[in-house]
Amino acid sequence: MYWPHGVPRIYAVNGPGIELPEVDGSAAQDENTTDGPPEEQLRTGDQGERAADAEQEGWANEPITGLCVSKNGLYFATMSQSSLAIWQTKPTAVIAAVKRSSRSLKNYGPNVSLLLRPDAAIVVVQTLNGYLITYSIAVSSNSHAYQHRFMHTQPRRHQQVSADDAQGIREASIRFRVVIKVDAGISKALALDNELMVATVKPAAIQSIRWTPDNNGHQTTTELLHRIPWLSKKTAVVDMVYDRAMNLLLWITSEGQAYAVQHSVEESQDGNPPKSIFKGHRFHTPENDGQKAVQVAVNARFSLLAVSCVNGDILIYLARDYMGNIPLSHKLALPASSASLGAISFMGYSPDGYCLFAGYMHGWTTWSVFGKPGGNSFAADSSLASRNGEAWLAGVSMGAWIGYGSDILLTSNNDRRLWILEFARSALTGCFSSANLARGLLQTGTEIILYRGHDLPDLTTISGKDSLWHHAQYPPRYVHSQWPIRSSCVSQDGRYVAIAGRRGLAHYSVQSNRWKIFDDPRQEDSFAVQGGMCWYGHILIAAVECNAAYELRMYSRELSLNGSSVLYTEALPSPAVFIGPSGEDSLLVYTYENILYHYVINTTGTRISLVQVGQIAFHGIVRAPTRVRAISWVLPEDQLRNGDPSQDVAVASVLFLVDGKLVLLQPTVSEGELKYDMRIVVHDVEYYILMRDQLSFNFAPPGDESLPPSPSAVSALNSIQSDISLRDSLWVFGGKDLLVWTDVQDVIRPKGPSSEISKPLPIPIDFYPLSILLNKGIILGIEPEITQRRDVTFTLHRFAIRSQLFLPYILQYNLSQFDTPSAFSICHHFSHLSYFPHALEILLHHVLDEEVDNPRGNDPSQGGLLLPAVLSFLQAGNPPELYLDILVQCIRKTELRSWRTLFAHLPPPSELFEQALKFNSLKTAGGYLLVLQAFDDSEDENNDEKIEESAIRLLRLASHKGDWELCGELARFLMALDSSGNMLRRAVVKVGLRGDQLSLPRVNANGVPTQELKGLNLNIASPRSSPLSPNDSGSGP
Repeated sequence: MYWPHGVPRIYAVNGPGIELPEVDGSAAQDENTTDGPPEEQLRTGDQGERAADAEQEGWANEPITGLCVSKNGLYFATMSQSSLAIWQTKPTAVIAAVKRSSRSLKNYGPNVSLLLRPDAAIVVVQTLNGYLITYSIAVSSNSHAYQHRFMHTQPRRHQQVSADDAQGIREASIRFRVVIKVDAGISKALALDNELMVATVKPAAIQSIRWTPDNNGHQTTTELLHRIPWLSKKTAVVDMVYDRAMNLLLWITSEGQAYAVQHSVEESQDGNPPKSIFKGHRFHTPENDGQKAVQVAVNARFSLLAVSCVNGDILIYLARDYMGNIPLSHKLALPASSASLGAISFMGYSPDGYCLFAGYMHGWTTWSVFGKPGGNSFAADSSLASRNGEAWLAGVSMGAWIGYGSDILLTSNNDRRLWILEFARSALTGCFSSANLARGLLQTGTEIILYRGHDLPDLTTISGKDSLWHHAQYPPRYVHSQWPIRSSCVSQDGRYVAIAGRRGLAHYSVQSNRWKIFDDPRQEDSFAVQGGMCWYGHILIAAVECNAAYELRMYSRELSLNGSSVLYTEALPSPAVFIGPSGEDSLLVYTYENILYHYVINTTGTRISLVQVGQIAFHGIVRAPTRVRAISWVLPEDQLRNGDPSQDVAVASVLFLVDGKLVLLQPTVSEGELKYDMRIVVHDVEYYILMRDQLSFNFAPPGDESLPPSPSAVSALNSIQSDISLRDSLWVFGGKDLLVWTDVQDVIRPKGPSSEISKPLPIPIDFYPLSILLNKGIILGIEPEITQRRDVTFTLHRFAIRSQLFLPYILQYNLSQFDTPSAFSICHHFSHLSYFPHALEILLHHVLDEEVDNPRGNDPSQGGLLLPAVLSFLQAGNPPELYLDILVQCIRKTELRSWRTLFAHLPPPSELFEQALKFNSLKTAGGYLLVLQAFDDSEDENNDEKIEESAIRLLRLASHKGDWELCGELARFLMALDSSGNMLRRAVVKVGLRGDQLSLPRVNANGVPTQELKGLNLNIASPRSSPLSPNDSGSGP
C-alpha cells in the first residue's frame, strides 16, 4: 500500500566554518540587497559549549550519526560526532543547534547515540566514554527563527506571502541540563515518557533513571539481569525497542534471542526505592549463528513483531496476547541475495502499520504489512547513483517515518546529508472505505492521486498510461496549518474527494478542479475528524470530535465551508471507530463502546437527516473495539428488497476486520435472546472487498458510461441479471495471492455437513492489487519503478499501472466445480469486453499447461476431465469462428509438446482448417497451416502436397478478399517450406496472381534467398524473418 514517489528532498546542516560551493548569482542580485553570511543562532548550556567557542572552532563537516523523531512527528533531531541539531518537520528547517566544545569532547568522548523524549522536551546524547548528556528543548510560540528574504523579486512579492508562511518556522532553544555518568557502561538506552532506561554492560542490568525524582526523592532503580528468572544467567541486553501503544518492550540479548517484555514499577511503602518488575517471554530462538536477532520493530496496529537476523532474513511474529503466545507469522521475501543486501542497519513500520521499511548497507526495500514486496533501490544502477552523489540509493544507515507515513527520513554512511523520500499510499490506510477501494485513490504528503480509468473504454483502461491518473495538489493554506493529511475519501461515483488533517477538513470536485476549505481558521481548528468519512451523493458524512464531544456531521459539496454549512448533526455517546455506507441509504457506525449503530439517511425535499433504526452491542464478542478496521454486513435477499430497516440488525451477518483477521458474526436466536456465533474467515488480511457494497459502481450497464451520483443497491439489483453470482463475491488480499469467494453465501452458510468455511479461489498476482474493476473483469494494481537517466543527476521513483484479468481463474474454478451454469452466466455478462476472447484464451492456456505438467488421466476426482470440459465449454458458449480463433491463438503461444495433449481432445488439424475456411475465417485458417506442418507424418509421402494444396486454397481466398497482408504471410510460409521457390511459383501460377511477371530471388549456397521477393504485387521479406515457419512453433499468419 506504500510506493516511493518522486525525487527525495536533500537537507544538510551548514554551520559556521563549513565551506559551501560558490554560486554565481551576481547577475540576478538586486541593487538594494546587501550580501552577508546568514545569521546563525546557537542555544547552548554551561558545559563548556559556548556559541563563541563554536564559532571560533567552526563546525566540522561531519556525517550524521544519530536520528530520532518526536512522538507527534512535528520535530526531529540529528547528531554528528560533535554537534546536535533540532529540526522542524514542516516546513523542514533547523530551528536550533549546538556544538560541543573541544573540552567537552575530551572529557566525555564524542557522540555515539541520540535519544529524544517522546514529547521532544528533552534530548539525550550518549557519548563514547559512557556518559549521558541531557539538554532541554523549548520551542517558542511567539518568535520565529527565519524571515523571508526576497533578493531577486519586486517589493510587491512581500505582500503575496501569507502570515502563516512567514511565521511557519518557530524558534527553539537548547539548554544544558545535566551529565549522567554510567559506570557500568552503556549497551543501549531508551528515552521514555517518565524515565531513561539504560541497559548496562558490566554488570548486565537494566537501570531506570527518572527525569525527576519521585515523592521519596528516589530517581534510579536497577534490576540485575541474572536475577530475572526467565532470562539466561550469562546474557546481556544489546538492543531495546519500546512501543507505547502496546506498552511493550522488545529486548535482543547477546545470544541473539528476542524477548517481549512488559515493565511496571512497584512502589515501596517503607521509603525504600521502588522496584522495577519485568515480565517477559522469549519468542525468537536462533537455531544457528545466521538466525541471531540483530534488530526488532513493533507494529502495534496489526500486533506484529519483526525480527531481522544476521543472515539478512526478516521474520514476522504475531503477538496474540501478553502471555507469550507469539507464533511465527511469515518470513519476508528478500529482493536480492544476502551478499547484495549487506548487513541490515534500520527497520521500522510506518505509523499506520501498513508498510515495513528496511535499510541495508547496500540499499533499502519495503514490504506491505503481510509481505508483498514494494519499492526498493537494488534495481538502481549503482555506478550512475554514485556518480550523481545519490548515496541514499547505495545504502541506508538510519531512517524514521514522518508525516503520518507520507515521508521517510534517510541518512547514509559517512554523509552529512539528510534525504526525505515521499511515499504515495492507498487512501485505505487512513480511511477504510468501499469507495476508496473501488476508485483507487492514493494520497501523498502534497496531493491526492485518483485513478480515472473506470469510465473509459476497455482498451484504454488496461493501457497503463500515466494520463489515467488525476492529480490534485492540496490547498496550500489547509496543508500548511493542518499537515499531515491523515485521511482522504472519494465518493462512489469518483466526483468528489475529502481530506482531513490534524484539524478540520476540506473537499474537492474532480470535475471543476476546485477545493473548498473553511474561510475562518478558528472554525477549522474547532474539530477533528475521528472515525472516518464517507460520501452520500454530494453529501459528506464525517465522524468528528469537537470540544470533547463526538458527533456525525453532514456537509454539502455545493455549499461553502463555514459554521453554518453543517446540514445535520447527530450526537454520539463515544468516539467513532468506523463509519461506512451500506446498501441504498443505510449508514453503519461503530464506536468505542463496542456498539454498532444502524442509521437510515432520510432525505425530504432539501433537508437531510440521520434516523437511528437499530443497534447491536458486541460486548464479550469483540474484545478491543479500537482494533476494528472495517465493518460490513450482509442482509438476506428478501430483507434487502422488502424488509423493514429496523429489523436489519436481527438478521444481518456482520463481517469485522480486526487487525489482520476477517471475522464473521452470525445472528442466532436462543431462548428469545439474540446471540452471535463467531468464526474466523481468514487470517493475514490487508483488506477485503464485499462487492455487495459496490453494486452501483461495479454493475453499471456495459453500454452506459454514466454512473449514479450515490450508492443505490436497489437500482443496481434491477439493472443486472439475476444469475450474475459475482455481485455477491468476497475478495480478500493477504500479502500474497488474491483470495475470492464467488458468493459470500459460501462463507455465511457453508454447504455440506461440516460447518467449515469453503476454501477460497487463489488468484496469483505479481503486483500489489489496488482495486477490483468487476465490470471490466480486471484486477487493477501498481508496480513501483525506478528511473535513471544519464542526462540528469537524480533518480525518479514512480509507480506504473498494472492490470490482470481475473475471468480465466473464475471460469476455471467454476468448471472444476462442475458449475457450468455459473460459468455461462459470467461469460454472458462479460462478453461485451473487447478483450474477452483473450480471457478465454488464457483460460485454455492455464488448463492445458496444468494438464501437460501434471497428467492425471481421466479420474474426475483428480480433475482429469477439466481440459475436455473447458473445450466443450468454449465450443458451446461462443460462435464457431471465435472458438476456432481461441484455439489457434492458444496453440501459437504454447510449446510444441503441448499440442498433442490438446489435440487428443480435438478433431484433426485438417478438419479445424476446413471449418475455419467454411466460416470464412481466413486468418484463423492460416494459423492452422502451421499446425498441419508440425503434425507432419513422415510416412505420408503426400503430406507436403496436402499442405501446399491447403496453402493455395487459402491464398486464393485471401487474394479474392484483397487481404494482401495474409497473402504475404502465406508467401513467406511457402518459401520456408521450399527455399528454391518452386512451391511459391506453383501457388502463384495456380491462383493466377501475375505469374508472368514473377521473378524469384537468387539463393546462396545454403538455399537462402539473397534478395527480396517481387511477387503478388508485394515486397516480401526474406524467409529468415518469416513469422509462419515450419521450424517455428510459436507463430503463424
